[in-house]
Amino acid sequence: MHEVTFERYEGQEACAQLDVFLPAYEEVYVEPPYCEGPCDVAEFVNRYRLQAKRPGMRLVLARDGDGVIGFTFGYFLPADTRWWSNLQEPLPADFTREDGTRTYVIIELAVRKEWRRRGVAASLHAALVEGPDAERVTLTMRPEPTAAPAQAAYAAWGYRKVGVSRPWAEEPVYDVMVLQLPTAGQP
Repeated sequence: MHEVTFERYEGQEACAQLDVFLPAYEEVYVEPPYCEGPCDVAEFVNRYRLQAKRPGMRLVLARDGDGVIGFTFGYFLPADTRWWSNLQEPLPADFTREDGTRTYVIIELAVRKEWRRRGVAASLHAALVEGPDAERVTLTMRPEPTAAPAQAAYAAWGYRKVGVSRPWAEEPVYDVMVLQLPTAGQP
């Protein structure tokens, strides 16, 4: 085993890394509860190519030598986002208001099975959210018990559940999580 290293890519540089981390994506998301097959992976590839063009796009790769052992990426929610519109219980307008830089969204954070519970996910998360000048970070995740380890990790990192969402009719229900970031000049 080598020392784990982390690489951060911004904007179009992130798009160019798709083939580098796609094997890790396929390995993680073939597992239950996701059970993704070739059609799901193709949809992910198409979606990622579009997401890589979003303002604030950032990708962080974790490597052990040459191999990618984990990855995460996200971007700023645009002012016209529908992110908050799928909540089963609406939140106040002042909470869901976006201006293109208020909220950073984590789309994926995944670590290969043999590298889990070694701090890789925490380091990926820290590298992703370090730098964007946002008030908060949001993400969705499967609820417990399906995603109990992830739920525990996000809670330990300071996230709180603000609602439940079903992004598309054929999708499962997801917990919507938010992490308030320190404002400028505050710890």
